[in-house]
Amino acid sequence: MRRKSYIRREILELPLFLLIFGVFSASTIFPAIFALTTQDHLASRAFFYSGLLGVFIFTLIAVAHAGRRARHGALGPLMSLFSSFVFLPALLAIPFLEALPTTRFLHAYFDMVSAITTTGATLFDDPGRISDTLHLWRAQVAWMGGLLMWIAASAILAPLHLGGFEVTSQAEPGNPDERRSNMGQIDPRQRLLRSAAALTPTYLALTLLLWVLLLANGDRSLVALCHAMSVLATSGISPLGGTHDTGVGFGAEAMMMLFMLFALSRLTFSKDTVTATQGGLFTDPEFRMGLALILGVPVVLFVRHFLGAFDVDASAEALETGSAFWGAMFTVTSFLTTTGFVSASWAEAQSWSGLETPGLILMGLALIGGGVATTAGGVKLLRVFALYRNGVREMERLVHPHSVSGAGQAGRRLQSNGAFIAWIFFMLFALSLAGVTLLLTFVGAPFADALVMSVATLATTGPLMEFAADAPIELIQLGDGAKMILCAAMVLGRLETLAIIALLTPDLWRA
Repeated sequence: MRRKSYIRREILELPLFLLIFGVFSASTIFPAIFALTTQDHLASRAFFYSGLLGVFIFTLIAVAHAGRRARHGALGPLMSLFSSFVFLPALLAIPFLEALPTTRFLHAYFDMVSAITTTGATLFDDPGRISDTLHLWRAQVAWMGGLLMWIAASAILAPLHLGGFEVTSQAEPGNPDERRSNMGQIDPRQRLLRSAAALTPTYLALTLLLWVLLLANGDRSLVALCHAMSVLATSGISPLGGTHDTGVGFGAEAMMMLFMLFALSRLTFSKDTVTATQGGLFTDPEFRMGLALILGVPVVLFVRHFLGAFDVDASAEALETGSAFWGAMFTVTSFLTTTGFVSASWAEAQSWSGLETPGLILMGLALIGGGVATTAGGVKLLRVFALYRNGVREMERLVHPHSVSGAGQAGRRLQSNGAFIAWIFFMLFALSLAGVTLLLTFVGAPFADALVMSVATLATTGPLMEFAADAPIELIQLGDGAKMILCAAMVLGRLETLAIIALLTPDLWRA
């Protein structure tokens, strides 16, 4: 018993990046077994040997590290998270490249960065180009990347007041607020263990439940599993190339939309975030704002038909009404949560509204994004809400300059300091968007395509590249420089600009 406790303690003392590397290496056993059952022996050997090599490297470094005590600085876990998004995809791309020898390492690396950051962009426009095993691997890496962000939000970003937590905190972003709690004195490993133990069973249970529900609605086993993992991770990865024009029925879409709501607010499954004291889910500003957008945008598109946008055959109008509204509502929910799935009825919704290319609507929804401490990307609903409350308060002061806000202490902090930090983040996001767009145009991409690709990568919504532009953007035709810029943009969008700036602060490294 003592020996087991000693081994467990030594493992937990390993560098965080090494632990993440070990978990991802061991996870290759699942696609290896799947490939073996489907008689895909090349892929089975590739994943088995790659996982075996990864576990061997992990064991070798773990033995060499035995007896050493890691120094837990304020930004050590954040740096490990950054390394996981930058360096780990290079290792995950090895079995991908071995199972698909006709591609290049850069292409495999791009797909793994896209997967682990839950962006969902791919260089392989034809789903038949890659095998079912590789489809499963992409969805699995994205699912594990989403779980990594779930855990990191509570254990790494929350104590440093990053990732949206800075909006309602009193400390500066990147600094633990020891006046309010002793979280800065707790071993980061303990926070990680507690968060992982609390969130992993929930994440796994929700994924399995959605998988069963999709199977009950007639989806194939692999398709249902990949879609379930993609919805929970908001990655939008599908072995069918998407949910549009692929035979996915209304029941399956309804189940996926229900589980997408988990990305609107962490209060749907947890009460450890900054808005947990607001009185419950339906008083949570993020969830209410998300529902308002999910219902409001389809209503606007729906009403636009009656404002004379175009004419439609009266006999077909009654049949298309329901499917058009549903297609708009599902697609709006999907892009607001940065999942990127498109409804099979989206064509009817476009026809009904009269909008040939509603790319700006989808891009705007993806930029807003989902809730704080969820797998969704974008600016985040809480930051948008803080800016909205600040705007309302400023208009009140125009009418009554000496009025006092009745929002309470937390509400006043959200209206002032929270809105100020949210505005700073919004400006940083806008600068990042402009910078990525300019870099892409410098390497030869057209401006319109560069703008769409920048929004898609920074908002971690890869399917925007297919549906937001006039024509789908073929990433495979981009140069190597553009592909590397997109990889950097995906990491920046997943980890956020404030976290990158915090990593560059010398004073925090001396803590």
